[in-house]
Amino acid sequence: MGLMYVFPVSLEEEDFVVLKDDSLTLKTYGLPYVFWIYAAASIAVILFMFLAVKEPVLKLIQLGDETDGTLGYSLLSFIGLLPIFILSFFFYEKRIVSSSKNISLQYRLWGLKVFSESFSYTSEDPYSVAPFLSSPNLARIAAREESKNFENKGYYVLWLTMDDGKKILIDRHSRKADLLKLKELITRR
Repeated sequence: MGLMYVFPVSLEEEDFVVLKDDSLTLKTYGLPYVFWIYAAASIAVILFMFLAVKEPVLKLIQLGDETDGTLGYSLLSFIGLLPIFILSFFFYEKRIVSSSKNISLQYRLWGLKVFSESFSYTSEDPYSVAPFLSSPNLARIAAREESKNFENKGYYVLWLTMDDGKKILIDRHSRKADLLKLKELITRR
């Protein structure tokens, strides 16, 4: 999710960086404001869809058997839960809590911790930034000015290599420089 939910890369971003005692907590930024327009449009379409199917579905529930009732209530529940699902993208947050030789990745939804995983390591430089999806496409091979916007730029991944050789994905980004700054921030003591 690092391509949409970006981590801060400096200590000056006080709303998203918390430095306490020996630990550093980094919180992802939210989605840009233009996505709220997309969400509002999607929810408006869902509202109109609900208004269009509400009466026929309620009539089907009243006149049909148990199967029709179950299907009708399921459909209305699904349409009712869609706006909550869409808004969940705006209230998703990933946190990196780093302390000496430990790192914890926390995934939060609506402010509640949904999933968390912690890792301990002993090596001095366990973090590495590597390219991912860097294969060129035809637009990049042709190297013409009019096709420059269609080139595959790829993205980069910040890995934590454990002592047993297992690689853990920490974050990904389209800019290598930002991941290198994030790596410096995490390993800062």
